[in-house]
Amino acid sequence: MHIHILGICGTFMGGVALLARSLGMTVSGSDANVYPPMSDQLAEAGITLQEGYLAEHLDPVPDLVVMGNAMSRGNPAVEYVLNKGLPYTSGPQWLADYVLKDRWVLAVSGTHGKTTTSSLLAWILQDAGMAPGFLIGGVPANFGETARLGDTPFFVIEADEYDTAFFDKRSKFVHYHPRTLVVNNLEFDHADIFDDLAAIQKQFHHVIRTVPSEGLLITPSHVDAIEQVIRMGCWTPQKTFGLNEGKLRAENIADDGSQFDVADEGDKKASVSWSMLGLHNVSNALAAIAAAHHVGVSIEHACEALSRFKGIKRRMELCGEVKGIRVYDDFAHHPTAIATTLNGLRANIGERKLIAILEPRSNTMRMGVHQQTLAESLQAADQVILFEGQALDWPLSDVQQQLGQKARVEDSIDDIVGIITAEAQAGDEVLIMSNGGFGGIHQRILTALEQR
Repeated sequence: MHIHILGICGTFMGGVALLARSLGMTVSGSDANVYPPMSDQLAEAGITLQEGYLAEHLDPVPDLVVMGNAMSRGNPAVEYVLNKGLPYTSGPQWLADYVLKDRWVLAVSGTHGKTTTSSLLAWILQDAGMAPGFLIGGVPANFGETARLGDTPFFVIEADEYDTAFFDKRSKFVHYHPRTLVVNNLEFDHADIFDDLAAIQKQFHHVIRTVPSEGLLITPSHVDAIEQVIRMGCWTPQKTFGLNEGKLRAENIADDGSQFDVADEGDKKASVSWSMLGLHNVSNALAAIAAAHHVGVSIEHACEALSRFKGIKRRMELCGEVKGIRVYDDFAHHPTAIATTLNGLRANIGERKLIAILEPRSNTMRMGVHQQTLAESLQAADQVILFEGQALDWPLSDVQQQLGQKARVEDSIDDIVGIITAEAQAGDEVLIMSNGGFGGIHQRILTALEQR
């Protein structure tokens, strides 16, 4: 079978491509942005990539066209598919039809922490000898790849609430039919497709409706937005988790989240000592432990596995250290994630100077939805540099004023590199936050520091 993927270089669709190749399918694809690292990963798998969206890319005619959710009407390749009557589907529907059918799906959903929790869960199962399949929106260092078919019925998937395709406006996760479902947290996001929190809650209830009565719903304790969804109807047993609360709880937690005890139903089971930082990652760990326990991994073994977890690319990833200055990369792009990331690093580094560089790049951020809460989320930093790109619909000057003298707004990546090169000193920690490539600023700063 030959499938052609439109939008193949996105993390999700690239993962679909790798899974299809593992199934023995012939895979080709096109994208407007064919560049590493995904392009390298796909090329190594023997997948033909083409730049742009041209009708001739679909010659010879594939058996099926899989469309990413960035595709829209007016795209030349999309119009060709429709005009010629070629069979097409979405990425999530392809997964449901060709990968997830007859599997035990463990889906990790929520506004924040999906990639981390999915990675933790996949690793716990792998460490327990359960050889799971997975599709994750990041690259866990323990695996070195975003997707794997696996050798057992278990499949871990990062379950996104973003819409499926231009022809299917349901959330992606509705297609996955999980037996184990994690809802990590729930806040307003994706303002480009959702009008309000209630619209997002409706989609979360759709996926909860699909979990069997013999499955498990795993949620944090006492989160109003999630409890409102559950009150719409739930037919599945629930397991709650939390920091010093819930059925599965973390206790005796180190300030930076690097150590904690795990208790289940009041009984201490094990302790965790690991390389991850932040209380948000303690919560992510609990969710992963609960999900792994549902498929038979003991809590004790899960906690041991966490000590061997090596992290995830772009999730508080140390890019390098030059002359005593550490530069980190993090995907945080929502005020809650920004605050928890900064607070976790602050608790770890103590009084050392923390410089935060933020590119407000997500659709929700660009629209100004988080304009009133962004400044507060950055308070843990000693110095803040805000990058005002051309796509931003509102000025960052208001956020700068709220933060006072420690903040500045810049519209040039070169200028930001120059500021860090001139001002950073040994012992400083530089945290760069963006959900995009940010013009390769991480390596540019490291290179400039080397040459200083």
